[in-house]
Amino acid sequence: MAYLHFSGDPVLAPYTDATVVAPARERKASATGLTALEWSVVALAQHDRLSSLREPSALSIALGKVFGRGGRSPTLADPKLEALRRMAVLSWHRGFAVPTEELTAFLRAGFTTDQYETMLASIGAARSRDERAARDKWAVSGL
Repeated sequence: MAYLHFSGDPVLAPYTDATVVAPARERKASATGLTALEWSVVALAQHDRLSSLREPSALSIALGKVFGRGGRSPTLADPKLEALRRMAVLSWHRGFAVPTEELTAFLRAGFTTDQYETMLASIGAARSRDERAARDKWAVSGL
């Protein structure tokens, strides 16, 4: 992206002395938080199935090619984001009951236990909100 240099323009001279703000870059996450990209991975993981964590079998690959899935993989190219996705999928489905080896892989990818707890708190709040909305919808319908 290009920018024009207006400092020599007499019409814009009063405005060129203003403080220039650099383009926004992705902010670093705090010690207990996640970046915006990482939060989007957590949000997208809500719709992933537990089966997305397993390697596809030869039969499922063949059927995918026959029926048009084309062998698309839900895994992410970035290993750190993939570790986050795996932990988020497990957390969306199982809450705190995740396998120890997955938690170890999550921590080895560079995340902290504080970030894990922050993610779980957010997922837990969203799950309870979704369950409450479903319960209210059920009560309103009278079934």
